[in-house]
Amino acid sequence: MDNSVFFKSLEDLVLGLGAYRASVIPVTAVETDESFRRLCEQNVCGNYGKNWACPPDAGGIIELIEQLRSYEFMLVYQLVGELEDSYDFEGMADAAKRFAGIINRMRVLCKDEPFSRYICLGAGGCTVCEVCAKRTGEPCRHPDLMTTSLETYGVNVSKLAPAAGMKYINGQNTVTYFGAVLFDL
Repeated sequence: MDNSVFFKSLEDLVLGLGAYRASVIPVTAVETDESFRRLCEQNVCGNYGKNWACPPDAGGIIELIEQLRSYEFMLVYQLVGELEDSYDFEGMADAAKRFAGIINRMRVLCKDEPFSRYICLGAGGCTVCEVCAKRTGEPCRHPDLMTTSLETYGVNVSKLAPAAGMKYINGQNTVTYFGAVLFDL
């Protein structure tokens, strides 16, 4: 069955929300790597064990990769933020906030799509709550809104970008965030 018109409508939907590029690809084109879990364990971002959507609480890497592989398609999208220079942390935070807005709107809009099932994935830890309930010893306040990162699922985003016809690095003084929707029809 030719889904090209439907896929184009999904791409246009996320582009209309402010994404820079978007593409639907088969999940078979997505490269995963179990070693990403070791990167999480190094806790460079500070979320390891402190965010319900991050390792170790998000689930085992093998199980998450198997879950990802159980889907047929992935809508990949990116937001590219312009920065004044490589130390423009305010610009990075602004781009991250705009990206979170796209993810949150996509989660709502996906409910109206003819998916038999879907999962929305983002970049970094879940940011639905200002302070994750994990940090205060509580259960997740919004499990239906939680966004797990592509990396938590073992996705090699530097290889996902070209598989989706995108650049991983979009030039000097830019920051790029990737998100995705795994889905079946």
